[in-house]
Amino acid sequence: MPWRKVLYEDQGYPDNYVDSSFLEQMQKNLNTRSYDYWNTVYESGAVTDHISATCLFVVTFVYLEAGVLSPKLLILLTVASCFLGYIAYAACAVHLGETVQKSHLWIVIRSAVVFLLFTFSLSPILYTLTESVSTDTIYAMTVFMFLGNILVFDYGTTAAIVSESMSFNLAMFGSMCLASRLTTVLHTFSIVSFAVEVFALWPELRRKVQATHRGCKMGVSCGSVLASVYALWTVSTVAAVLLGSVHFVVTFLCPRWLIQLQPYKNNIQGPWDEVNIVDKMEVRKML
Repeated sequence: MPWRKVLYEDQGYPDNYVDSSFLEQMQKNLNTRSYDYWNTVYESGAVTDHISATCLFVVTFVYLEAGVLSPKLLILLTVASCFLGYIAYAACAVHLGETVQKSHLWIVIRSAVVFLLFTFSLSPILYTLTESVSTDTIYAMTVFMFLGNILVFDYGTTAAIVSESMSFNLAMFGSMCLASRLTTVLHTFSIVSFAVEVFALWPELRRKVQATHRGCKMGVSCGSVLASVYALWTVSTVAAVLLGSVHFVVTFLCPRWLIQLQPYKNNIQGPWDEVNIVDKMEVRKML
């Protein structure tokens, strides 16, 4: 009796028996993508943008703590940049063919006012939140929170490790840790408001601007890198050189390593794989 790939009847063969036809359906590297070096370099700008924004936030905290930057000036700059950012966001939406209603502006203004009042009322609590914790512990916690934020941030890819809500929560927790080390309630309010702009509003605006035109994405990435390196240079030369090295590795070396490792990929699919159960609702959406 010729062997058939069935389990519901006795064919006179052992349960683990297969013949040569079993491997005829084997396929290697079925869903492997071929990466282009310069396209990979272009897409790596999302990582460098977020690292640059995080470094700019840290430099702003250092300026506040040293008294170089006034909290009132930071609040004024935050409000002005939010207003200009909304105009840029609406302009990009119109350019992409999306409708922007006038009532949406008032909703945004109302939400911003409520948030500012809520943050200002909680600033005295945040100001004394970690009073009993040592400064070294606070700085160590902040480093781990920002590293976790960079690790799980949504860079536009689908992966199990990506979590936009967790990324924002880690960034805000680290920001509040730094805010508790400042001298006055106004300092705390200004840095927390700036943190929301950097870690919540700026990523949305950056995605919208980058979706408008390919050149805009390159301009935003280059501007973010230069601004972060220069700002960090005013604080520490060693840190600025280290940041520039990180940007170089992420932008140019990591894409090269990815392309060089592609020939070693060996992923096989065949009749032994588990069946992929497709949800009927997903099929309807696709149709």
